[in-house]
Order: sequence, then structure tokens, then C-alpha cells
Amino acid sequence: MPNLNPVCALVLLALNFTAAFAGNQTNATLNAEASDPKAMQWMTGFPPLPDKLITQPQSNYFSFPKLRWTVCHIRELLPTTRVSRGIGAPVHLPYALDNGIDDITFTPLGSDTAMTWRESLAANYTDGLLILHNGRIVYEHYSGCLDETGKHAAMSMTKSLTGLLAEILVEEGKLDDQANVTSIIPELAESAFGSATVRQVMDMTTALDYSENYADPNADIWQYSAAASPLPKPADYSGPDGYFEYLQTVEQNGEHGVAFGYRTINTDALGWIISRVSGQNVAHMLAERLWQPLDTEQDAYMTVDGKGTPFAGGGLSAGLRDLGRVGHLMLNKGRYDGHQLFPEAVADNIQAGGDKEAFAKAGYTTLPGGSYRSMWWNFHNAHGSYAARGVHGQTIYIDPTANMVLVRFASYPKAGNSQIDPTSLPAYQAVAEYLVNMN
Repeated sequence: MPNLNPVCALVLLALNFTAAFAGNQTNATLNAEASDPKAMQWMTGFPPLPDKLITQPQSNYFSFPKLRWTVCHIRELLPTTRVSRGIGAPVHLPYALDNGIDDITFTPLGSDTAMTWRESLAANYTDGLLILHNGRIVYEHYSGCLDETGKHAAMSMTKSLTGLLAEILVEEGKLDDQANVTSIIPELAESAFGSATVRQVMDMTTALDYSENYADPNADIWQYSAAASPLPKPADYSGPDGYFEYLQTVEQNGEHGVAFGYRTINTDALGWIISRVSGQNVAHMLAERLWQPLDTEQDAYMTVDGKGTPFAGGGLSAGLRDLGRVGHLMLNKGRYDGHQLFPEAVADNIQAGGDKEAFAKAGYTTLPGGSYRSMWWNFHNAHGSYAARGVHGQTIYIDPTANMVLVRFASYPKAGNSQIDPTSLPAYQAVAEYLVNMN
């Protein structure tokens, strides 16, 4: 691995392949209880003992089990910008707790042994989990680094919020999703993005010559990480500086619109498009369009590059209940407290999903028949469920049939939701079916 600026985490937090770090663990077999940050006593004491410190570089602070502390403390390691909730009083969500949910049973994919909902929380290293049913909190759980006052890294769920902002602009007639990117961002004319449409960027069907192979020291991800670093560049550094400069260097490989390819740089390109069209950076637009009108409880925050550009592809940290509000807004098709915050068609378009044939080419074995639209994952199951998803187990899972929103924060030891889905997806479905029967 090359000698990188230590804050390459601005990129790596959002990606599905941080196993290059998560796999190099001596403690990777610790279970959820043993690896709990409180049990490990990370960063305790004044000052903490040397063996309890979590510091730079990334290979220190984002390795398991330390990552279970880091996901709640990103802003202590990286520069951030605020997603302001404003100065009004929060409106608290109503409660109708259901004590029967913990005992719901399901069978994980590929297994013949049943598991309870409660058992699944520890199996997936859950730090926080919220279930809303009919607009009321029926289940709430905190563990690990998180409590109700804390914020947790959303990872690539950030992408879905960026995609939501873009879809809002499209439906409001402020952004043409069939326009070529170069017509909006002339600076990208010579890059692969220049010949793509906005919709192809939104749905990640761009054909990019870009590698995220962490085993390859010459992979593009390392150059991207160096460009995104918010710290001063080394004296001998001659590459691009910041997200926007890096995006201008990406070359094309293949035909746009043919296959789905999950690459975070699409979201950062979309963040640039949103900012150019709206005149706001992504953090400020999230505050104005979501955090403030939803009467959220806490400010959120986003990591930034060295020029202050928010990391649209994975930099958000937020409170559990506030992301529950976002999910409930999607379920209610943009309506909150008697106000239509965005057109109903925004949620309808996202829920309808994207090109199944293009998605199938990516080979997601735990998501057969799925699709991807506006940076949301659609399962096309019997309940019409769709989700925001992030590495290490993050999700906003929306089930319209059950009128359910489920939000999970987690710090699973290894990156890649394919290892978590066999337990999580049937668990979500079991809870949804339980709640349907409670209606």
C-alpha cells in the first residue's frame, strides 16, 4: 500500500471495500459484546493510556475493533461542516413501543437455524436501531458507541440523500436529468462524466475507467484519496487537489447506460451538479430542504476536502431519530406536518427503481431482481421495499406495505453488506410482516 496522507478516510468511509483495513485485524473474531467501545475503554482517561488511544492514521482509527468507537467520533479526527437544524425547537416523534419485536424469529438466508430479532442485533454489531410504524416509534435500541444524544457515521447512506436532493431538483424543473453533464459542469467536458447524462450519474450507469481494488497500490482509489485529503499536501505532491479537481481526470471505459457500477465518484460528481444548479453545497441544501423543515433533534455534519467541499458520497454523520424522520418523509411521499416538502413524484420515482437489467450485470447475489435509482437500492420484493445502504451495516429501510421505516447504525467488523444481508434482509421482512398483522 502506498504511503498516503492519513486522512484518506474521506473517501474510504463511503465505500464497500474497506476490507483492506478491516481484514488486517488481530481482533476480528471479537463478538459485539467483547468489542463494545465501553468494554474496550477506548479514549478513556485524561489523557487516555497509550493502548487506549485512537488517532491518525486511518489504518489505526478505522481498523476493527477501534472502528466501533470511530463511527461515532468522525469529527474528532477529520474536518467537518455543519448540516444545521436551525434554531427552532425540535418536534419529538411519538412512541408506541412494542415489546414483542425482540422475540420475532426468522431464518437467515442459507441457514436452517432460526434466529430471534434480538439475537440479530448483536450478530450484526448494531449500534443503534429505530423502527417507525404508522409514524410512531415502536422500537428503539442503542449500544456500542451510540446513545440517543449521539451521532453516527451514515457511510454510503449519504449517497441516497445526495440522490434525493437531485431527484427533488429534477421534479421541480431545476435540473434536467437527460442533459449531458458537460452542459452543467463544463469543467468535466474532457472527463468520462462529460459525455454521460445526469440520469446516468444519478443511477450509476456511467462507464468509468476507475478501480477501487485496495489490493492494488496503483488503483485509482489511492489517487482519489490523496486528492480528497483536507490536510496540506506533501511538498512533492503534484496531483489534483480536492474532489472536483480529481473528477476532471477520470477517463471513460465502455458505453454509458449499459451496466450498473457502484462507484462513489458518481455521487461526488452529482454533488457538484447539485451545487452548481442550486447555488448551495450539499450540506447547506440538506439543512434547508430536510433538516430544518423536519424539525430534527440534532445538527448533522459532513466531512470535507481541503477546499471545504462536503463529501457527498459518504461524509454524513447524524442522529438515529433524525434519519428516521427522513425515512418517514420518503414513506409519506414528501409530506410532513401538513406541508409538502417535495413533490410526491420524487418518492414515487425512487420507489419505482431503476434498470434491473443494468443492475443484474453487477452480480449482487443477495439482491436478485434488484435495481438502483437516484442512489437508492430497490429490492422489488412483494412489499415494494427500498433502502439507503452504507458499508458496515447502515440502512434506512422503507417498507410501504407495512408502513414501516427501519434505521440501523452498525459497526460490523468487515466491509461489504453481502456478509450482513443474509441475516438483515430476512429480519427486516419478518418485522414488516409482524407489523402488517398488527394493523
